[in-house]
Amino acid sequence: MKVLFWQKVWEIVLATVPILLMLALIPVIGDDYLLTAVYIGIIVAALLVKTAPYDLLALFLGLLIMTAGETLFIATGVETFNRTSLFGIMPLWLPVLWAYGFVAIKRTIEVIKA
Repeated sequence: MKVLFWQKVWEIVLATVPILLMLALIPVIGDDYLLTAVYIGIIVAALLVKTAPYDLLALFLGLLIMTAGETLFIATGVETFNRTSLFGIMPLWLPVLWAYGFVAIKRTIEVIKA
């Protein structure tokens, strides 16, 4: 039982590694377009290492939903950004980061349910 618990913890940690890497790169790469390209590379690599059913759907929905959500938050004054390369209101890389966040959340739920 203990081994199964730690195996699940390890799988969840692995699912979050791309996100942690992407977050760590934000202060390092100042160009939003380059950072977005690097994020796409990280996501492609992560999906090549492990692809589960509906990962691409989660990625696509995350991109759409979080672009709309962030736009709404900005429009209501809840959030503001200094980096505004997407629509002049938010960083281009932000919805891409959120998109993979949806994949990581999906994978985490699958690990917990298994």
